[in-house]
Amino acid sequence: MLNKPIDYVCTHNDPQSRQTVFSLLPKLHHDRWISIGRLDINSSGLLLFTNNGELANRFMHPKYELEREYAVRVLGQVNEETLKILQSGVELDDGEAKFVTICDAGGQGANHWYHVTLKEGRNREVRRLWEAVGHKVSRLHRIRYGPVQLPRSIKPGRYQELESSTTDLLLEFVGLAKQEEQEKLSGKPNKHRRGTQYKPRKKRR
Repeated sequence: MLNKPIDYVCTHNDPQSRQTVFSLLPKLHHDRWISIGRLDINSSGLLLFTNNGELANRFMHPKYELEREYAVRVLGQVNEETLKILQSGVELDDGEAKFVTICDAGGQGANHWYHVTLKEGRNREVRRLWEAVGHKVSRLHRIRYGPVQLPRSIKPGRYQELESSTTDLLLEFVGLAKQEEQEKLSGKPNKHRRGTQYKPRKKRR
């Protein structure tokens, strides 16, 4: 898991030479990190990575309906009727969308925070839902993906490997063999350290 900072893009190579989240991860020999879902350049928070392509595909497949939870700061006063509309369904360019839950998280002045959940990951869906009801998102931070919660101890730009129990829970949820069983079949044990946090590398100039 990585706590994505703002101003990083979720691509391996960016034609505009912007900073990429993959530059914050440890190098893999003879392998490649796959991002499970994305966040846009102006969003921050939880990103999950794996070198297991089948896990990534299943994790993002709509049929598993893995919840994504976001902390969202919106501009302007939001009334109860608007919140009901966001949960009942809003027609977007690519079809109807809605939040599964919306929880008031407080705020002062023109800004107000909400925690919202979705069971899909369409492009910029959280922002587009709020914009559809007349409210602009000024901050967007993902705090949970399925059963994986982003700990507050992981600062922006740092990552931490998931515990084996959490990895096995994810594998089991999408119908795949547990990590130990996969390692026995492949003969390639996981050599990464667990529970360790890492500082981001500085971008070379």
